[in-house]
Amino acid sequence: MAQEIPDQSRWFREKLEPHEPMLKAWLQSRFPSELDWEDVIQESYVRVLRAHETVPMENPKAFLFATARNLALDRVKQPSFSRTDYLEQFEYMDFPDEEAAIPEIAARNQELEIMTKAVQSLPKRCRQAFTLAKIYGMSHKDIARKLGISKHTVAVQLRIGIVKCVDYVNAYREKGSA
Repeated sequence: MAQEIPDQSRWFREKLEPHEPMLKAWLQSRFPSELDWEDVIQESYVRVLRAHETVPMENPKAFLFATARNLALDRVKQPSFSRTDYLEQFEYMDFPDEEAAIPEIAARNQELEIMTKAVQSLPKRCRQAFTLAKIYGMSHKDIARKLGISKHTVAVQLRIGIVKCVDYVNAYREKGSA
């Protein structure tokens, strides 16, 4: 089973990360300057990585650009698109309803525990930026101001956080299937 688990972090570095400069330039050329492109890019990474876990992708670059475009359009359509509603960050989560089976709830709780441990394993600055972005829904600009770092450093820390969390989860899965 361990051989079937894709190396998400390598896939991310090879198939997605090289397109970031082009994606950022593309977003900047098509959307208002008030849009936080870094947030759109990071959220796109998260969504593409999640999709890649379940569906093989023949053209990850096209999927990344389409995801980013859709996210940017959604944010521009919001009444105040410079404000990020932190609940938006959780829209991809499928919370169990009251009638869900006990094993399903237990599996989801275990996944949440693994992800919590992955975030806790991050270096301090990375963990702070990751938590502020993914849990509190803060923009890169607000995180930079709060932590006293540049927006570029925030983006780098979030990228590191995503890669390290993916590595942590993959290592946990490989360990569990061994």
